[in-house]
Amino acid sequence: MTAQEYKDLSIKEFTRAAKVYETDRAGIYKMCKKDYPDILAELEKEPFNDLLDCGCGTAPVITLLTEKYPKKHYTGIDLTPEMIKAAKAKKLDNTVFVLGDCENLPFEENSFDTVICSQSFHHYPNPQNFFNSVYKVLKPNGRLILRDMTASDPVRWFINMVELPIANLTGHGDVKIYGKKDVKGFCNNSGLKMELFEQRGFFRMHCVARKPLK
Repeated sequence: MTAQEYKDLSIKEFTRAAKVYETDRAGIYKMCKKDYPDILAELEKEPFNDLLDCGCGTAPVITLLTEKYPKKHYTGIDLTPEMIKAAKAKKLDNTVFVLGDCENLPFEENSFDTVICSQSFHHYPNPQNFFNSVYKVLKPNGRLILRDMTASDPVRWFINMVELPIANLTGHGDVKIYGKKDVKGFCNNSGLKMELFEQRGFFRMHCVARKPLK
């Protein structure tokens, strides 16, 4: 499939999901909640003020953050109009929600000290573009906290070559999951420095990358 075909699939998938994403009828999307505690724990390690959530969906993570850190400033971006509509409907304080593409973030250079991305990255057909764009919008010494699916090499091969193509046939816009070597390459090519990469429970990637001080 082309990059645009993958993105169109994702928009269709999450247009359907938007109405149930944070309900008891969320189905497989309930698994995304397993990432939230690790993101919150990582954010506690150092102060931040301006945070961007890439692939924010209906803003479940930003909702938690506004409760814990009400004085911070939050921006969410998502490719699916219905997701952004649902996020805006929450009327959260100190938040802005933008319809846009995470492979081409529509923000000025050095806009955010923190970028988070949770269970969205495997939908991006041009992953290097995402890392390049994150580098642009991060302030010097700012960091990316990336949560996504990962697995050992043979398992990841099976997922990418067998499971994800089947998922595409059933209406899911999944593109590919990645390992440590892949992500380190994306970081190096963009100018980010990968500080942490761990495979945690539930086949989860936990990655932290930083924009170096100049």
